[in-house]
Amino acid sequence: MSKKIKLGVLGASGYTGADLVRLAANHPHIEITTLTANSHAGKPMRAVFPHLGHIDLPDLITIDEADWAEVDAVVCGLPHGTTQAITAGIFAKYPNVKIFDMSADFRLRDPMGYKEWYGLDHTAIEIQKEAVYGLSEHYRDQLATARLIACPGCYPTAVLMGLLPLAKAGQIDVDDLIIDAKSGVSGAGRGLKENTLFCEAGEGMIPYAVGKHRHMAEIEQEIGAVAGHEIRVNFTPHLVPMSRGELVTCHVKLTNGASADDLRATLQNRYQNEPFVRVIDEGIMPATQHVRGSNYVITAVFADRIPGRAIVITVLDNLVKGSAGQALQNLNIAYGFDETTGLEQMPMFP
Repeated sequence: MSKKIKLGVLGASGYTGADLVRLAANHPHIEITTLTANSHAGKPMRAVFPHLGHIDLPDLITIDEADWAEVDAVVCGLPHGTTQAITAGIFAKYPNVKIFDMSADFRLRDPMGYKEWYGLDHTAIEIQKEAVYGLSEHYRDQLATARLIACPGCYPTAVLMGLLPLAKAGQIDVDDLIIDAKSGVSGAGRGLKENTLFCEAGEGMIPYAVGKHRHMAEIEQEIGAVAGHEIRVNFTPHLVPMSRGELVTCHVKLTNGASADDLRATLQNRYQNEPFVRVIDEGIMPATQHVRGSNYVITAVFADRIPGRAIVITVLDNLVKGSAGQALQNLNIAYGFDETTGLEQMPMFP
């Protein structure tokens, strides 16, 4: 395709919005034409994110000032509860615009589930029906024709990449899943919060949303769909004193005579042709440093010393494959570009 896609980014002053701009700026088929950030409206992007100062970008404007007739695609990096009305409004006037939502507003297929987990009524039920869950490697065919893509949360992306193939293969008991998850502080967003202040989050680690983190809903939705019945997972997230990165440790019960080696083989066979997924060999330990700044996912499987159990560990960058990178990967799929375009950067190590 010779014509460039004109892209708008909503919430460009947040961490995910800024990372989307960082990635899209090097995409040969994208022209960034609109950037919104209500609290920073009127400022050049370099004033908010100096690391992007060398890029020729439009100034930040309010959402009300945005001209949707001038864009082909929109990536939304807004807080949950704000994207539904904006999406409905855009589609009402410009039905050919494609929207890639990085918030939670369209991830849950059941509107009542959205109210249960997010405490808000779903205000765009009609367009919710056409939303495709944007876990790229597992919904590629549907993404190719979608105009509304609900990009998954960072924790669900990490968990589902490791567990979905195993659940589909019937090798793990989906009713006995224990997930220990850890994320860099950027996962909590850029807004001022006491628990993410340096003195609160630095030099230590703390769990949060214990027993009812909102990302549980996505994990249960997707694995439950594979299993054919509702499930509940034991999921505990933690904030780790690093800016970006995510590691999830999934403790699973083996079924149908499967071993840890069988699980590893299933994952290797499933992802052998996927450009961004690596299933590493037995005994090699995954680390967040191995994916930092990249769209890559690394998964490893270990035998548990408890008979009949195994441990599946997955790492990714929460701002890239866990958010902005996956949104760009989905855009590539939706527009028929090579899936790796704009996402070729290697992990930064050390």
